[in-house]
Amino acid sequence: MVKSAKSLIIASVEAYTGKSATILGVAHQLKKKGLTLSYGKPVGNFFHEKETETIEDDVQLIAEALQLSQEQIKTPLVSLSHAAIEERIKSDYPCDYSQRLKDYLEETNNQLLLLEAPPTLTEGSLFNLSTMEMAEALDAPILLVLRYHSLSMLDQILGARKQLGNRLFGVVINDVPPEASTEMSDQIQPFLEREGLPVFGVLPQSTLLHSISVRELAKQLEAKVLCRRDRLDLMVERLTIGAMNVNSALRYFRKGRNLAVVTGADRSDLQLAALETSAHCLILTGHVPPQDFVLSRAETLEIPILAVESDTLTTVEIAERTFKQVRIQEPIKVQFIQELMAQHFDVERLITQLGFVN
Repeated sequence: MVKSAKSLIIASVEAYTGKSATILGVAHQLKKKGLTLSYGKPVGNFFHEKETETIEDDVQLIAEALQLSQEQIKTPLVSLSHAAIEERIKSDYPCDYSQRLKDYLEETNNQLLLLEAPPTLTEGSLFNLSTMEMAEALDAPILLVLRYHSLSMLDQILGARKQLGNRLFGVVINDVPPEASTEMSDQIQPFLEREGLPVFGVLPQSTLLHSISVRELAKQLEAKVLCRRDRLDLMVERLTIGAMNVNSALRYFRKGRNLAVVTGADRSDLQLAALETSAHCLILTGHVPPQDFVLSRAETLEIPILAVESDTLTTVEIAERTFKQVRIQEPIKVQFIQELMAQHFDVERLITQLGFVN
């Protein structure tokens, strides 16, 4: 590459592969190397209302974690909300955001603009903001982030290259379990390198990154916090249902760690068993208040208790969906990601291939 890239698009072929985590880790290292950065997410999909403005969660998270100024942040051009899509398909006018996307570059004086693409390669097409359309508009390379599945993930990567062509700059493979590390180093990585696809990072699986905070569980379940509101930052790695006898429950609870235990509000025996083992929170179903001695014990052990209106099956379905769609929200995860990327991502190679002199 004769001149340095002005932007780099971080993309994926499916949702929840770790794009935001990759951006956090890559940007942290690039900043340490002295590069000045901007960050943008042209197509937003995680919005919430904050006072009088609408905030995109990922943009706010990355801005705060990387201590970026307002000038270094590019807010979404469009959202993939139902209302926005409905308005688009009813419109008789062309809806091409490519020029506004180019304005992203003109408005920044920083060396590199990191752009987070939509969850899949085709999302955003309604607004001419699919991954490939963004890359063409900005003349930008694409870094593809994938979650490890099996050897068959090679089909995903080669299929993506057919769609993206020479725009595909390299890959990051995320969430590699210990038992797949040899397969990754001996088979997958050498194959991709022979195919001309640089593997910039191979990130090992982490229980912390798959965990969620009690706060997030409470939010998704619309739960009432009965005690220890000050401990909602505890991280939960697994969900389990307490519905057996106490002796069986004790053996089961002791096998796990950092559990969220869903049980009936009338099962004080199971509640105490969970509190004495590996629970990081109790989730009580039913409309019966827990016994005072259970609340007292939870207070002493500093374990939050949540009460939900939904039945056990619905509660478990919501919680499991939350685990599957786990996102980065907690400072402990941000710090861990940055440390993980420092160990397992080749930032020197990235800088060189982007055309920056290091």
